[in-house]
Amino acid sequence: MDFVIRQAATDEYGTLGEITAQAYLRDGLLDFGESDAYLGELRNVAKRAAAAEVLVAAADGRVLGGVTFVPSGGPMADIARPGEAEIRMLAVAREARGRGVGEALVRACVDRSRAVEGCARVVLSTQRTMRTAHRLYERMGFTRTPDRDWNPLPELDDITLLTYELTL
Repeated sequence: MDFVIRQAATDEYGTLGEITAQAYLRDGLLDFGESDAYLGELRNVAKRAAAAEVLVAAADGRVLGGVTFVPSGGPMADIARPGEAEIRMLAVAREARGRGVGEALVRACVDRSRAVEGCARVVLSTQRTMRTAHRLYERMGFTRTPDRDWNPLPELDDITLLTYELTL
């Protein structure tokens, strides 16, 4: 591994926010493209860092990607229940893909989950089209939990997020 996983520094928030926003935009993951309200959330790393732990993968002073780790509920949790940690907003810069960055970020979250007292599972939501991410999660031992699938925009019928969990 030619990169390190660590907590994001304040001066990296803008870079990570843009990596996350561009990953979602370029991969066609935002239903409303540049006008999608979620784009602002993806860019707002400071808000995430105030409510959860934001990790980055970095090499040679460059941020390659990041993830938000929610250890036990709180304002950043979407689906976590008591005894669960949640992974959110995993993104890797296009030029850093294929180097194991995404897997290393997920592993760091799993390791942190094991250190949280009373944490029995790690959960996450993903879009149907994120097939590469699905393969990564399944390879790492996550299993689908269709009973927990959910729609973040109930007023729109066609947006359903798939859920996964890893029992620790």
